[in-house]
Formats: sequence, C-alpha cells, structure tokens
Amino acid sequence: MPINPPEMVAAVDLGSNSFHMIVCSLKDGVPQTIDRLREMVRLASGLDENKTLDEATQQRALACLERFGQRIRNFPEGSVRIVGTNTLRMASNAAEFLIKAEKALNHPIDIISGIEEARLIYIGVSYSLSSNANLRLVMDIGGGSTEYIIGTGQDPKEKESLNMGCVTVSNLFFKDGHLSKDAFTQATLFAEQKLEPFQRKFHRQNWDEAIGASGSLRSIAKVLLAKNWSNNGITRQGLDKLVAHLTQCTHINELNLPDLDPERLPVFPGGVAIVYATFKSLGIEQMTVAEGALREGLIQDLLGRIYDADMRSMTVHALTERYHTDKKHATRIKNTLQVLLTQLKQNCHWAMNENCVQFLFWAADLHEIGIDIAHSQYHKHSAYIIENGDLAGFSKQDQLILSRIVRFHRRKLSALSFDELPSPWPQIAPYLAIILRLAVLLHRNRYDLDLPDFKISILKTKIYLQFPDKWLEHSPLSHADLIQEANYIKTAGFKLDFI
Repeated sequence: MPINPPEMVAAVDLGSNSFHMIVCSLKDGVPQTIDRLREMVRLASGLDENKTLDEATQQRALACLERFGQRIRNFPEGSVRIVGTNTLRMASNAAEFLIKAEKALNHPIDIISGIEEARLIYIGVSYSLSSNANLRLVMDIGGGSTEYIIGTGQDPKEKESLNMGCVTVSNLFFKDGHLSKDAFTQATLFAEQKLEPFQRKFHRQNWDEAIGASGSLRSIAKVLLAKNWSNNGITRQGLDKLVAHLTQCTHINELNLPDLDPERLPVFPGGVAIVYATFKSLGIEQMTVAEGALREGLIQDLLGRIYDADMRSMTVHALTERYHTDKKHATRIKNTLQVLLTQLKQNCHWAMNENCVQFLFWAADLHEIGIDIAHSQYHKHSAYIIENGDLAGFSKQDQLILSRIVRFHRRKLSALSFDELPSPWPQIAPYLAIILRLAVLLHRNRYDLDLPDFKISILKTKIYLQFPDKWLEHSPLSHADLIQEANYIKTAGFKLDFI
C-alpha cells in the first residue's frame, strides 16, 4: 500500500470518434465512479489524404479538452491516465497537437498501440463482468480501429487491432450519409477482408461467449431491442433485419430508428457493416454488450501503478525471460546504479524523480536483450526490440524513451537522437544514458567483486569521478575504458573527468 495514495483518479480516452473521461474516488484501493464525460469529436474525420489532422478538427478537440481539463487539471501527478488511439497513432502532426492538448489538460498524453488498446479494453470489460472461467471474445469498435480479444477472467490471451472503425468505414462507403445496398455490400466486404487473416484465430470454435464493448455496439443493441428484433443483445437474426432496413433507405435521415442517439447517426452505418462482417466471418450468433471499455481498463492499469503492480515491470521481467538475459549481471549494474543515484541526489543539477529511476532500472534489465539476436551491435538490436515490440503497459512514448537510453548505453553517444523524445525527456534521457554507461563500464569484467568507494558528481555537461588513491593505477583496463568513454561522450558535448 503506498504511503499517500490519491483520493481520486481519472482516465481519459481520446478516441477517433468520441472523447471519454471517467473520474473515480478511491477507498481502500477500490475505485468508485463519481463522474463521466463524453463528447463526440470525430477526430478521424479530420485526417486528410496526407494523414494530417486539419485545423478545424484540432480546434473542436481542444475545446472539448479545455472542458475536460477543468475537471482534472488540479489532480496530482500520477493520478490521471490519458491515452490517444488510432487517429493520433496515424496523424503526421500528432506531436504538435499533443503539445496543445497536454496544455489544456495539464497532464501527459500517452499514444498507445492497437495491441495495447486491445489489452486495456479487455481489462475494462473483465472488471465490469462477473468472473467466470469462460473463454470470452471481446470486440470493440472505435472511430478508426476495431479490436478483437480472446481471454479468460482478467487475462487477455489473443489480441488484434484492425485498421477499420465506424468513422473511417462510414466516410469511405457512406459519404454525406448516403445509403445503398451496393455501398453496404462493399463496406461489409471491406471489413471481411480486414478480418480474413485472423478469421481462424477468432472463430466461434475458439471461445464460449461474445461480448461487445463500445458505443457502436451498445447503439446497435438498443436499436434491436427497441424494434423487437432482438431481446438478447445483438443476434444474427436481429442484424439481418437491421441490415435489410438500412439497405432499403437512401439516406441516414430516413432510418428513423428508435433509441439511436442523433449524434451517432452519421457513423452508425459503418459500425453496422463492421459488426455484420464480424458475425459472418467469425460465426457469431449472439453477442452481449458490456459497460466496461478502454477507460475502465485505464483506471485498473493506473491502480496497478499506484499500488506497486505496474504492468510495465511485469513486461520487462517477461522480456528478460524471453531473451535469456544475464540476471546476475543486471543485478550488479542496478546495485551500482543505486550507489550512483544516491550520490547524485546531492551532486546533480537536475531533479532525479522516481520516474527517471524506474526507466533507468528497466534499461539495466533490458540493455542486453539484443545479444539473443547477435552479439555484434547488440545495443542496437536491444533498442529496436524495445521501440518496436508490443510491450504491455508501455505507451509508444515510453518505449521510445527506454529504447534511446538502451541504444546509447555504449559506444558513441548522439545528443541529437534524444531530440525526438517528448518533453522533458530530451534534457533528461542523455544523463540517464550516461549514468547507465558508467555502471556498465564499471562491471565490464562481470565479476561479483566489490567496487571501490568512488565519488560522482554531474554539473551541466561535466561529469566528475573520483576513485581511491592508486585504484586506477592498479586497474589499467578500467582506466583505459574511462579514457575511451570520455572520447565517446565528448562528441555529444559532455566532458568526463576522473582521477
């Protein structure tokens, strides 16, 4: 149990169709929902052919975030989780938009991969349902992507994210709300083609029950119930009747469907096409709709971080197992990092917070995973795996930060390679890489020998090391390594002095 857990936590989902926020109070670690906000922003509609998010859509999104920000702006650091999904993954100008969005919310925004989105959706759904041993297929239709997950209890086993959503499919096949039988057939075929490579993995024979988890699926279920086309969630028979009705109309304004939110009407046909294609391709006859979704999953993931069960640490451990790292050596390095960090709390010009320490220790655990691919240039292999892998719990920004620290833990140090990191990491990450470099260098022999009682201080670009008298004289290899290290980091504008 943390010493001072926050009284309230919040999660914000910057989806491609809607922005959602949930605020929960915490009592003995159990979240109780006290507030929800949702606005239909349709971020995906603002992407042009060059994947640039247009100005009008940005302004609409930022106006929404200003309203959300009023609710959570003063929440303490670490009590709010905000994620961007498909559209912000794709937008070429996402970085510029995120700067303005973070200012509106006063909290950092993580861009997550489709696979991480799927994991969080499943967690949100599982916590909203009673626990059972059934294998579940969970489906979530967003504005720009659709996620499919098979899991049991709270454990997602198979995860996929497909690049189709209710906004993108509606924009592609039902422009300006026009409907036709041919357009619906083409939209369904488009979704079936996206699903085809995963048809066997997610087919009916591989799970016990199907659960839907999005506004599109909830809207379809409400319409089917209101029309008496189904009294048991979404059924294949009910969908057939809905599709027959939809394809007899020439425009969405003719649909006249009870219980359908007018705001959802423009993206409703695209959502129906995706669901219809999914039922056909995967052999689904009936689907229950759950209340939990991505934002509830974010709350659970955030609680893991607060109560010392961070999914990212579990992922790091799994990677060390998968790539057969030398755990004794990693422990040596982390012990030395602790010595370095203890001194640098007093002898360092920048604040070393818990987040920095966490990334540094993860880097120590993972810096050699690339050796399992090839020893030559292993630091580059390690960094590539970290940056490009589907790492549960990590945002794309997290992975980029960690990969840069690992990439530059040896050999040449490039200061420019840190510039693309989100603020404030371009200033912090080079120092973390240098601290890791020194810890690795001091354990080059990989023996369990006690290190000398050395001193370290860092002032701006100057790193100063002091060893006991004659230690360098009696350690010629370490002396040579330090001379080489001074030359390596000199090219990045740093100066290493040692005596």
